[in-house]
Amino acid sequence: MSLAQTQPEEPPVLVERDEGIAWVTLNRPHKRNAMSPALNSMMLEVLETLEDDEACKVVVITGAGDSFSAGMDLKEYFRETDGKPTSVRYRTYRAAGTWQWRKLRLYPKPTIAMVNGWCFGGAFTPLVACDLAIAAEEATFGLSEINWGIIPAGNVTKAVQTVMNSRDALYYIMTGKTFDGSKAARMGLVNEAVPRAELRAHTRALALDLAAKNPTVLKQAKIAFKNIGGMDWDLADDYLMAKQEQGRFQDPERGREQGIRQFLDEKSYKPGLGAYRREG
Repeated sequence: MSLAQTQPEEPPVLVERDEGIAWVTLNRPHKRNAMSPALNSMMLEVLETLEDDEACKVVVITGAGDSFSAGMDLKEYFRETDGKPTSVRYRTYRAAGTWQWRKLRLYPKPTIAMVNGWCFGGAFTPLVACDLAIAAEEATFGLSEINWGIIPAGNVTKAVQTVMNSRDALYYIMTGKTFDGSKAARMGLVNEAVPRAELRAHTRALALDLAAKNPTVLKQAKIAFKNIGGMDWDLADDYLMAKQEQGRFQDPERGREQGIRQFLDEKSYKPGLGAYRREG
């Protein structure tokens, strides 16, 4: 038996910690980090663990090697479920959505997708579910489902409809053509595109900036934004006022009081030019 055969297989997800940042890496580089049932199960476990970890301030999701993710593992999600009862297939698909959008979209901590390379199909769902996204200019994106006879399901279409305008989204859904990170930034799929050599440092700087904010207020702000999309103005106004009061009640560091005191009384900072001094 060869040494390679005796070595244990690496886990499908890796976690690295760095100054309050949890770097979560999809780790199937031999499959372009295609998402398998095992990977999806471990991602849910990782996210739940980090949610309860007070040392974790920001979560960055990326991929091992030269890919972010090629989407769903076609063999494990399609070929191996063909011929099985519909309930089995749907259960498999639902398990993927558990972390890719149900958990990730309203995750209580800031999340950043760091798209280092190949990003296709099903990978668009967790990409969009993350709060922010930074891509390498050289990354390749594609909604290729039309080329092999299906539509972008698994909430992929909903994801792109949320952040891209309809003309751009339909163009790539209907043609299956690819585009690079710079184009993704221009269309609003990601926040920024930078040279790949600068990607990690740029993402780390953003993560550290988020980690320095009041975590309670940051959570309330992002969740409020994501929830008001389907509300009219009056309902949104009521919801946002209630969310603000909820945040004040839940905030252990009393950020509003600290910020107003430092701005109005101490005149030690200006809100438009920086953050208040956190005192605990």
